[in-house]
Amino acid sequence: MLFNTIDFAIFLPVVLILYWAIARRSIQLRNVFLVIVSYVFYSFWDWRFLSLIFASSLLDYFVGRKLSVTKDKLMRKVWLGVSLFFNLGMLFTFKYFNFFVETFVDTFALFGTKFNYNSWQIVLPVGISFYTFQTLSYTIDIYRKRIGPTHDIVAFFAFVSFFPQLVAGPIERASNLLTQFETRRVFNYSRSVSGLRLILGGLFKKMVIADNCALFVNNIFEQYEVASGSTLLMGAVFFAFQIYGDFSGYSDIAIGSARLMGFDLMKNFNYPYLAQNMSDFWRRWHISLSTWFRDYVYIPLGGSLVSKARLTINILIVFLLSGLWHGANLTFVFWGLLHAIFVLPVLLFFKNKNVSFSKNKKLPTLKEFLNITGTFFVVVIAWVFFRAETITDAFEYLSIVFSSSLFTMPVVSRGALLLLLGYMVIEWIQRHQDHFMDITNLRNRFLRYIVYLVAVFCVFYYAGDVQPFIYFQF
Repeated sequence: MLFNTIDFAIFLPVVLILYWAIARRSIQLRNVFLVIVSYVFYSFWDWRFLSLIFASSLLDYFVGRKLSVTKDKLMRKVWLGVSLFFNLGMLFTFKYFNFFVETFVDTFALFGTKFNYNSWQIVLPVGISFYTFQTLSYTIDIYRKRIGPTHDIVAFFAFVSFFPQLVAGPIERASNLLTQFETRRVFNYSRSVSGLRLILGGLFKKMVIADNCALFVNNIFEQYEVASGSTLLMGAVFFAFQIYGDFSGYSDIAIGSARLMGFDLMKNFNYPYLAQNMSDFWRRWHISLSTWFRDYVYIPLGGSLVSKARLTINILIVFLLSGLWHGANLTFVFWGLLHAIFVLPVLLFFKNKNVSFSKNKKLPTLKEFLNITGTFFVVVIAWVFFRAETITDAFEYLSIVFSSSLFTMPVVSRGALLLLLGYMVIEWIQRHQDHFMDITNLRNRFLRYIVYLVAVFCVFYYAGDVQPFIYFQF
């Protein structure tokens, strides 16, 4: 079930009415209800893969219990290994098996050895990369003795399958979200209004920004050979806004929907295109994934408290894994490699990696503007590899971008370009707010309602063919 459909517009209010009627009576009954509606939500895509969510939830619940009572270090590693083997094995089978086998076959073919191989016809379960990482963080944190296990199996099943963030995050930690299922939720009007603002902002990002950009982007990337460099550069810029509006829009709707039920999900995007360097970008982009790799890969490898040579290796490992997490394609791996190359100079040679903006300045300084523009340009170049079908296509695309035709007039909708520029101005104005639709800093109530009405009008005006969210494929 997509957030930007009539189905969800009916589903969510019905769930909320029943949820708050039940939540006042019993925590256990409330959690049972959430598991049921979450499974119903997922079954709109394919009910058969509910078995994977159920199996992952059941296994990690019992592994967590075993880890809490097992004192022997070897057996604790065995139990952790069971969780890792099952979850990563499930992820590998459905997402990466064909990729690695085909890569193996192609590698040997370069040396004259050919293997006969028929790839498996495997359907990738929606959200598998998200909920497997979420359950893994639970067992790893118990193994590290950072949290204790839950004894409430229903609460744990609700934590894994919670429908707002089930299929595309944010990737939550048990220390934040699981504990919320074990306590009573109380309806709060101001929090609910905040949730509605988030949902409206998410729909605006998805249906007005992302889906409009998609029309131009799809046409450009499918026929990039006949376009000018300037037009292809605009295509890459539009894709940057497409994927940002698409994914951050989903996250805002997820966080807002959860907030309507009294739950707090972690912030997943923090105005990433206002980043002033690449390290800053990854503190603002897909925060739940970047912090997951930081805590469970980067820091265990030694983090930054190592030699520069070792730090380089650690960064390469993290970003290559991040690229591979996104998909079984060399384009994603190369995208991750590029980001590692872009981030390394900041970590190795610049002391002031953390940057911020003054609240008193209406305009960025020249240095801030150049930093933002330069970082955005680098990110856009990397997005070409993320969007292209093959690495060859990406290099050919960029070879045209950096040709003499870059200095010609691009073929692009001026209206769409003005929309993106206007949106970035709004993000700059709202950079200190929780999200761009959080206009509580606008004191005039009448003006606030005008803004809401304009946003609602735009969502309905641009509503057309329902476009799936990009990150559903991951």
